[in-house]
Amino acid sequence: MMVPMKRLLLILCLSFAGLSAAELSAVHTVYLLPMGSSLDQYLANRLTSQHVFLVVTDPKLADAVFTDRIGTAFEEKLADLLAAPPATQPTPTKSASTEAASSPSARPPIIETVNKVSNPAANSSFGRGKGTIFLVDRKSKEVIWSVYEPPKGSAGPQLDKGALDIVSHLKRDLKGSEGARQ
Repeated sequence: MMVPMKRLLLILCLSFAGLSAAELSAVHTVYLLPMGSSLDQYLANRLTSQHVFLVVTDPKLADAVFTDRIGTAFEEKLADLLAAPPATQPTPTKSASTEAASSPSARPPIIETVNKVSNPAANSSFGRGKGTIFLVDRKSKEVIWSVYEPPKGSAGPQLDKGALDIVSHLKRDLKGSEGARQ
């Protein structure tokens, strides 16, 4: 009885691995969120020069998003980037209220202001996992790929080497996902 259960569990695990591989192979366009030491710039260069993904500057056009952190701050940032632009209000025409406001006895209009305190957690790099890069599906918000590539330094050549290593891991996993689709 135990052997059939183990086989079933193995089959289910392999099925889920195939599903995540298929999700990775469905990605064609990516957006990169800013990363520590500007790693995003080096990663964008390597992704495009090696023709892995098309890097877009509008997150709404991306299939997935590269980030070096996930959690509440990431979710808020992504929601801000993907939010529809605020609707513009039509400019009011001169009306009786405007004419009344121009009279000497009229009070100035009350303008409501909102003081927005920025969320320090959203802007902080505290808790950022150094070296882990995530590829998150833009629509489902699921992590579809990740790699741990610890930084070897913050100088340009070291960041470029790190980006090259990340893209090498990604290309290897993409080849595996193509085999899983067939």
